[in-house]
Amino acid sequence: MDNVLTLLGTPLAEWQVSAVAEALEINDDQIVWLAEGQAADLFFEHIEPEEAEADARRILEDSEVDMAAQPVPGRRKRLLVADMESTIIEEEMLDELAEMAGLGDAIAEITARSMSGELDFEQSLKQRVALLEGLPLSLLEEAAELMTVNPGGRRLVQTMRQHGAYTMLVSGGFKVFTDRVHEALGFHESRANDLLHSGALLTGSVRDPVLDRNAKLTAMREACSEHHLQLSEAVAVGDGANDLAMVTSAGMGVAYRGKAILREAARFKLDHFDLTGLLYYQGYKASDIRD
Repeated sequence: MDNVLTLLGTPLAEWQVSAVAEALEINDDQIVWLAEGQAADLFFEHIEPEEAEADARRILEDSEVDMAAQPVPGRRKRLLVADMESTIIEEEMLDELAEMAGLGDAIAEITARSMSGELDFEQSLKQRVALLEGLPLSLLEEAAELMTVNPGGRRLVQTMRQHGAYTMLVSGGFKVFTDRVHEALGFHESRANDLLHSGALLTGSVRDPVLDRNAKLTAMREACSEHHLQLSEAVAVGDGANDLAMVTSAGMGVAYRGKAILREAARFKLDHFDLTGLLYYQGYKASDIRD
């Protein structure tokens, strides 16, 4: 079969799979369960992937089922490029810092406008960081303790690593936080911004150049070049406007719980399932997944 439609649900019911299979004229021997009761591949031909996915969405429109249709060749990716905040981890760390410093409302409003694409990322980042001037460095360590890895995050990184992929964490946030996540989850590499300080206190500024959406795309291109890969061999995942360039340029670009601006642009989405869904979209089975 030339193409595959992957369905993800918690749970994914057999009637849901059967209803889609019947509509797409898919036989039982063209269905493979990747994870019992959670993920299934439906192989098909003689119809374009976008059309098959649209039909499946109409059939399951009231169900919390994620899905993606794509050609089978090239489905397994060799590079993972992941945003960190609200993607690999649950929190937006600048907002967490702001809450701890009593600046929550002022910074959270700027963050929301930036993530939705209403504000230029570099401008919004510098505006928010300026409000942190004079805060003690110890507050960064306290904030780092609050970080929560989203379900499936470590499995995603470890499984792709163990199957030969290169893994990169690329964040518009700060190295003090990405360094911890990099080590905890086992990414090969991480890139982020540097908060400047006087030795004990934050200066309210960030080192130039700021890592923005174009820098994320550049990082992905550099990783492809270094490892002799094409962009089509990369999976990129993020949640907001700052991830647009890399998500729309990767062979598999995924909006994870995405803001509207990214959801509209991304070919693949995870609105309900956890980050393990990126593995199932690539055809990994539950028995392949590592912690």
